[in-house]
Amino acid sequence: MAWIIFLILLALFFDYLNGFHDAANAVSTVISTRVLSPRLAVWWAAFFNFVAFLIFGTAVAKTVGSGIIYTQFIDANLVFGALVGACGWNLITWWFGLPSSSSHALIGGLIGAGFLKGGTSALVASGIFKTVAFIFISPMLGFILSTVIGIIVFNIANNFKPSRVDGFFRRAELFSAAAYSLGYGGNDAQKTMGIISMLLVGGLAGAEVAPLQEFFYSHQELAAIRAGEFVVPLSVVIICQGAIALGTLSGGWRIVKTMGQKITRLRPVDGFCAESAAGISIFFASFLGIPVSTTHTITGSIVGIGALRRLSGVHWGVAKRIVWAWFITIPAAALISAIAYELKVLLF
Repeated sequence: MAWIIFLILLALFFDYLNGFHDAANAVSTVISTRVLSPRLAVWWAAFFNFVAFLIFGTAVAKTVGSGIIYTQFIDANLVFGALVGACGWNLITWWFGLPSSSSHALIGGLIGAGFLKGGTSALVASGIFKTVAFIFISPMLGFILSTVIGIIVFNIANNFKPSRVDGFFRRAELFSAAAYSLGYGGNDAQKTMGIISMLLVGGLAGAEVAPLQEFFYSHQELAAIRAGEFVVPLSVVIICQGAIALGTLSGGWRIVKTMGQKITRLRPVDGFCAESAAGISIFFASFLGIPVSTTHTITGSIVGIGALRRLSGVHWGVAKRIVWAWFITIPAAALISAIAYELKVLLF
C-alpha cells in the first residue's frame, strides 16, 4: 500500500507541476498588459483554478483514466513510468521557457509505459486519436475564435476614445482571465484525477488498495466501482483542484515571459479577446471529455489576435519554436516514461 500512496503523491506532484508550468497560460496576458501585478494575477488565477470543480464534471478524468490505456494493463509500474515521463518533460520544457502541454506530456507518458508493457493491444486507439487530433484543432480553434472576437471588438471599439476603450478592457480582462482560469482548472486538474482514480479502481483493485478505496470513496461511490464503473471520488476531485491551484500560485515565470512578451505585444483589449477565445475553446473540449492542451489553445489565441492587428507584430520565430515543442512532447514524454518503466521493472 505504501507504493500506491507514493504514486498518489507523485500524481499530485505532477498536478502541482502542471499548475506551476502552465500558470503562464492563465496570467501572462493580464501581467503583460499590466492589468494585475504578477502576485495578484496568480492569486486570481489560482482561485478560479480551484473552484472549477463546481462547474465541470469528470468526463476528462474518465478519458485519461480509462480511455488511453485499457484498464487490464494498468499496474503500479505503468503509472510510475507515465508520471515520471510527464514530470520529466515538464521540468525540461520549463527550464527552457517553452510553453509545452502538460496534458500531452501525461498522455505521452501513458502511451510510452503502456506500449512497453502490452504493445499496441494496451492502447485505446480512439482515445489517443481524439487527443492527438486536438494538437491541431485546439490552437486553430483558439486562433479562429480570437480573430473573430477581435474583429467584432475592434469594430465596436473604433467608435470610442482610446483611453475609454483601454479603461473598459482593463476591467473586462479580469473576467476573461477568470473564465480562462476556470476552463484551465476544469480541464487540466481532471487529468490527475484520472490517474489517481486509475490507481484506485483500475487493474490494481485488490486487498492492497481496499483500505485506500475506503478512505477516498463514499459508500455510494464504492458500490458504483464494485459494479464495474469508473468513478472519480469527490475527495480526489478536491485535492487535485487544490494541487493545481497551489502550482499556479508558485508561477512558472520563465514561461510567463515567453507567453506574455515574446510572441506579440498585448494591450488589454487584445488580452480580453485572446482569453475569451481560449476560454470558450476549453469549455467546449471539457464538456466533450477531451483532455485538450490549454497551452496550445491560449498560444493559438494570442497568435490570432496578434496577427489580426499586424502580421509583422507576431514573432514567428518564437511561435515556430513553441510549435516544435508541441509536436515532440508526446514522443519525448513517451520515451522518458518507457525508460522509467523499464528501469522500475528491472531494478525493483
